[in-house]
Amino acid sequence: MNPTAVIGPLLGSDDPPSLRTIRGMLTGALPACPPFGTGWVDVRDVADLHLRAMTDPAAAGERFLAISGRSLRIVEVARILRARLGERAVAVPTRELPVLVARLLGIGDPALRSLRPQLGRDFPATSAKAERMLGWRPRPIEDSIAETAASLIAHGLDRA
Repeated sequence: MNPTAVIGPLLGSDDPPSLRTIRGMLTGALPACPPFGTGWVDVRDVADLHLRAMTDPAAAGERFLAISGRSLRIVEVARILRARLGERAVAVPTRELPVLVARLLGIGDPALRSLRPQLGRDFPATSAKAERMLGWRPRPIEDSIAETAASLIAHGLDRA
């Protein structure tokens, strides 16, 4: 299980799987937030971390986790979208499904079924090692979430 979701502005009008949670919120396809939390990071910050790890001798043989800030629950991401996008986020859900309801809905919903091991859990992680050893500083995740959504909207991917 990868504890971090990679997001960021689109380069084209494709529909990458990594952005489907945010896209589902914008389109209304996700009527309520699944009850779990995960790390989030901007793809541009991942690229920066890769470059630092490839060029800094201190990184030889080391592993680094790319996460911006702390783990966020899906409902927290929804709140960020609502706060940052206003009317453009009218379809974004405002509530989190109870774990039991999410598990029951997972019986018939393939998307929720695939999340069953994560439901009700948070996956706390930290990028402290990358920050300490490589001086890596990811952008605020709230900015990345808003920029990702704005990019989806600009490419017309905010409609069902």
